[in-house]
Amino acid sequence: MALNLDLDTYLNQLEQLVNIDCGTRTPSGIAKIADVLTPMFEQIGFHVERFQLHQEAGPCLKITNKPDAQFYDVMLSGHMDTVFPEGTVAERPMTYDNEKAYGPGVTDMKSGILSAWYALQAMTIEELDRLSIVVALNCDEEIGSLYSREWLESIARQSRQVLVCEASRPTGNLIRSRKGNAKYELEFHGVASHAGSALADGISAIYELSHWSLAIKDMVNLSTGTTMNVGVIEGGMAVNVVPDYAKAIVDLRFWNTEEAKAIDKTLREMAENPFEKGASVTVNRVTFKPSMQPTEDTEALIKLVSEEADKLELTYGWEDAGGGSDGNFTAALGIPTLDGFGPMGAGFHSDKEYLLIHSIQPRIQLLANVLKRI
Repeated sequence: MALNLDLDTYLNQLEQLVNIDCGTRTPSGIAKIADVLTPMFEQIGFHVERFQLHQEAGPCLKITNKPDAQFYDVMLSGHMDTVFPEGTVAERPMTYDNEKAYGPGVTDMKSGILSAWYALQAMTIEELDRLSIVVALNCDEEIGSLYSREWLESIARQSRQVLVCEASRPTGNLIRSRKGNAKYELEFHGVASHAGSALADGISAIYELSHWSLAIKDMVNLSTGTTMNVGVIEGGMAVNVVPDYAKAIVDLRFWNTEEAKAIDKTLREMAENPFEKGASVTVNRVTFKPSMQPTEDTEALIKLVSEEADKLELTYGWEDAGGGSDGNFTAALGIPTLDGFGPMGAGFHSDKEYLLIHSIQPRIQLLANVLKRI
C-alpha cells in the first residue's frame, strides 16, 4: 500500500522538533522534544513510558504498541539529542528550499524519529495485532549513550532485531556495519621549575605528552582500519616555566574490537612506564562503543530489506560506516542490527547539515514495508 504523505505537514512537524535547542547537555530541551513526541505516538495508539535515568540527562522514551509484551519482534532505535549548544536555533533555525532542509539535528536525527512515526501509521490494525514493536528514543547518543546504554541494551535483549533510524547516506546507502570508537583523556603530570635557572629540576609534562603522541601515531593500522588521533592538547602556564601538567584527548576507531582492547592494554602499560623519568600519566577511557558487525542473521535481514528496496526501485547500497551509533551496542549483543532507515542527508554535527527532501517519502515507505515483512 502506497504511503499517503502530506509533505507540508511533515516539514511543519519537523520544524517544530528542529527548532528546539536539545543538545545532550540541555536536558530541558530534550524534555521538550519528549513532550512533543509523547502525544504524537499516543495519538496513533502507542503507549509511551518516560524514563529519567540520570539527573544530568534528559528523559528517554520507550514507546510500544503492546505495553505488556515481554518480547518484541522489532526495536526501532533513535535519539532525541543533538551536539549543538543552547542558542543554536536562534542563530540558524530550520529552513528549506525545493531540494533540502537545513537546521541543527534536521537529519541527526529528528527526521528519522518523525519518519518512524509515519511508518508506524502505515501499518494496518492486523499487522499491529500480529507484531510487538518497541521504539526506544534516548537522550544522550551524542556523548556515547553514557547514561542510557544499559537501558537501551535491556530493551534490545528483548528484541528479535533492531532497525536504527539514523539518516541514510546522500548516495541512498543504508548501513550494515559501523566502526567501534572510544575517546580517551590522558593526563600528564611532571614537576614545575624555572626554565632559565632550574631547567634540570623540572620534569616536563609536555615532553611526556609529545612522546605519547608519537607512540599513538605508531599504533595506527590502516590495513585493519584501526585509527587513532590526538585531537586536542593543552598544557603549560608560561614560556619560562617547565610545565607540570598537560592533557590530550584521543579518538580511537576500529573494526576489530579485540584490537581495541589490545590498544587499551598498551596505553595502560605505557602509563606504568613513562618516557620522562619522574613523570606520571593517567589514562581515562571516557567512552567506548564496540564495533557493529553483521552476523548470518543480519545478512538475512539485509536480504529482506534489499528486496523491499528493489520493489520500490530505490537507489541504494550497503555501507560500512566509520562513525558509530546506538546500533553498535545492540549488534554487540548478537542481535541483528541495521542502520540508516531515516531519510537521506549529510553534514552531521556542522552548520552544513541537510536533509534531502525528495528522499522523505520513499524512505518512510521502505521502513513501513520492512516492518510489514517482519
